[in-house]
Amino acid sequence: MTPKLYSFWRSSAAFRVRIALNLKGLDYEVIPVHLSKNGGEQLSEVYSNKNPNHLVPLFENGEQSIHQSLAIIEYLEEIQAEPALLPTLAIDRAWVRSVAMDISSDIHPLNNLRVLRYLVKKLGASNEAKDEWYQHWIKIGLESLEKQLSSDPRKGKFAYGNQPSLIEICLVPQIFNALSAKVDVSPFPTIMQIYDECMKLTAFIDASWEKQIDAEGLNPTAPPQK
Repeated sequence: MTPKLYSFWRSSAAFRVRIALNLKGLDYEVIPVHLSKNGGEQLSEVYSNKNPNHLVPLFENGEQSIHQSLAIIEYLEEIQAEPALLPTLAIDRAWVRSVAMDISSDIHPLNNLRVLRYLVKKLGASNEAKDEWYQHWIKIGLESLEKQLSSDPRKGKFAYGNQPSLIEICLVPQIFNALSAKVDVSPFPTIMQIYDECMKLTAFIDASWEKQIDAEGLNPTAPPQK
């Protein structure tokens, strides 16, 4: 039975899992869950019964399911070791995980769709204030990442050596968000060099927004959706 990935084309977290599945060469079926249409399909009873967190992604493998993108990716790493997404040495695995978590735990949650909606609908923030919030936290996060990656001796073509790891899996979706939000990425040459290397690879290209079966017209002025 082909595993199912409940996904939204612009979801950063689902994007990560698509990249990991592609890098591993694993077959999967995408089940679109639109985060805005019909009041948000992630809030429907059918999906809520599968994932009470009302978030994507959700990965189903037979009767088993896993939520949270990094947990899914770690599962994929455990069931198929090659190509490895984490280094061999424990200290290096910890470093790769820490940088990935800088993105997935510190940058992304502050710009998640439900956070942006709360700012506007509950706290009365204007769209301009919401966009300023969004850009501010991306810039702060990328500044830290640039300092780490530009000076670390483990860097090669990618953040760790010469093949993509968990870092790139988290980084590329965040750069998509930054570019969509018109964040000036010129202060981050190391990050963008890594991003450019990633976007030469089929695994990243096929996981990207415009390649998804539920992709909609890409309007550069549209508010980012996570």
